[in-house]
Amino acid sequence: MARYDERTALVVVDVQNDFAHPSGSLYVRGGEEVVPLIDREIEAALATGALVVYTQDWHPPSTPHFQKDGGIWPVHCVQDTWGAAFHPDLRVEGPVVRKGADGRDGYSGFSVRDPRSGETEATELERILRERGVERLVVCGLATDYCVLETVLDARRLGFPTTVLREAIRAVDLQPGDGERALERMREAGAEIA
Repeated sequence: MARYDERTALVVVDVQNDFAHPSGSLYVRGGEEVVPLIDREIEAALATGALVVYTQDWHPPSTPHFQKDGGIWPVHCVQDTWGAAFHPDLRVEGPVVRKGADGRDGYSGFSVRDPRSGETEATELERILRERGVERLVVCGLATDYCVLETVLDARRLGFPTTVLREAIRAVDLQPGDGERALERMREAGAEIA
């Protein structure tokens, strides 16, 4: 379990039905196993007055992010559907940063990217953290090799010391070893893997 205080935020990345439930359209193997571990971290964080903030994929029904519209992913986390909802066992007590709502890619909790032009724009996550005086992040959730990785890389680029909870993440592993390579990239960026 990580150590928390009022200057630390726990960032819970995309623990949604489509990723964390075996019936989800983009199920991450073992995704449901992280939920009780993350709930324990949320409880520990809240007990110390730390901020807990959640990211949530929130796609429109059609987006260049999806295979059917020219992208690489099956349809997932469509706004207001079961798949986009947080896993029912996840404790949600804190602000939610929705990403991809306007059809842009939302891998990082900190930014969205236009899949055609490559142009990026900030989400509200950094503002929320800075307004609360957060200086350090603890990151968990799904998936190690996509949204967790990109959120951690952005956090480090923005100067946040960042700890990744290895037990409370799972990888897609489209190619064998993607998860391990993602952990190495996070380490190289200066994140601590706990």
